[in-house]
Amino acid sequence: MLQARVERIAQAVADEEFRAKGGKGVTHPYRYQLLLLTVRGKRSGRDITIPLAYRMDGDRYVVAATKGGSPTHPDWYHNLVAHPDVTVEVGSETFRARATPIARGPERDRLYEEHSRQMPGFGDYPKKTKRVIPVVLLERV
Repeated sequence: MLQARVERIAQAVADEEFRAKGGKGVTHPYRYQLLLLTVRGKRSGRDITIPLAYRMDGDRYVVAATKGGSPTHPDWYHNLVAHPDVTVEVGSETFRARATPIARGPERDRLYEEHSRQMPGFGDYPKKTKRVIPVVLLERV
């Protein structure tokens, strides 16, 4: 319970910093580019904003539901599976997007491998868990 409260506070600070700086100069602890993903809560129906490291695949934004390699998917992943219409903030731009989860298969493998190649810390997460870490594509609508 305390851990969840600490995470919410840290997330709020990260969101505020991201918006105050127009997304510029705000990075993941490993220096990855960040976006803000706003999803609707599966049960609460409230909007929830999460900072995530991303990379591009053509004109699609790619994020990975790693949760640091924990045995369960992050809550935001379950939320966007239930409500795939999301809002993305990158830099000073905000736009609506459609989230497409890719949980398994060759496309997921290709996307996660490239994610790990561009952001090496992501290569460690699969070693920490037995689950297959899903990849999510975010495409403008």
